[in-house]
Amino acid sequence: MEWISKKSILIVGLGLMGGSYARALRRLGFHIVAMDTNEDSIQYAMEQGLVDQGYTQVEPDAVRNADAIIFALYPGVFREWVREYQHLFKPGLMMTDVTGVKSGIVYEIQGLLRPDVEFIAAHPMAGREVYGVRNSDDRIFRDANYIVVPTSRNTPEAIEWCKSLGRLLGFRRISELSPEAHDEMIGFVSQLTHCIAVSLMTCSNNTHLVDYTGDSFRDLTRIARINDAMWSELFMMNREPLLRQMDLFLDEMAGFRKMLADGDVEGMREKMRLSTQRRALFDKK
Repeated sequence: MEWISKKSILIVGLGLMGGSYARALRRLGFHIVAMDTNEDSIQYAMEQGLVDQGYTQVEPDAVRNADAIIFALYPGVFREWVREYQHLFKPGLMMTDVTGVKSGIVYEIQGLLRPDVEFIAAHPMAGREVYGVRNSDDRIFRDANYIVVPTSRNTPEAIEWCKSLGRLLGFRRISELSPEAHDEMIGFVSQLTHCIAVSLMTCSNNTHLVDYTGDSFRDLTRIARINDAMWSELFMMNREPLLRQMDLFLDEMAGFRKMLADGDVEGMREKMRLSTQRRALFDKK
């Protein structure tokens, strides 16, 4: 790909995901520059060799020299950063992101941008229940899914550029969804699951659960260690799709409860067989 010869990549936001991108791309020989307001994050990245240069404030020349920018910011901060600093962007610049919702941000960012730069959205479906660049690890991309989220404003070249980035990072499967389809899907496979995990941890005030639980409870609640600032913002930006998925889940749970209350063993077993059948699809190589 032509873009691979362009060596300077700017990463804005050096947390878990931004740091993991930096590790992968630096290892592949790209010139990596990072910006983050957290001085400790920048210092750690520099000491560990994750980046070539790092800044705790916007360095105009570093933005001007970037051939590509990866934004790993909260949606609201992302929007304001582009609004304030896009005058520094090099003509022909490619931009992408790691933001967890798309409809509420992609169209707005694309509407803000100059016509000589392009933003192609993406969502790396990888992560851990810990945060910050100190926990970054590009191995989280292996066997993970990567969703490219184009709109009618995106060129075929930008879509292919974004897919090639996913391939370079090591993602196993690269898919393409519209912003609306992405948000509906994410409402189910990501946001609803976090809501369930949080609810499991908050519906009982027994402080001794850790003394009694097995792997099933630990596995189900792993993601309950949650960044409340980030996830509450994502939930609100995707409120309607998430509410629809919550209603579907509540209906399903109510139906299962009724089977139990009515003693409908065969009904419960049928649900379990269907669940087993569908879960088996995740285990196929």
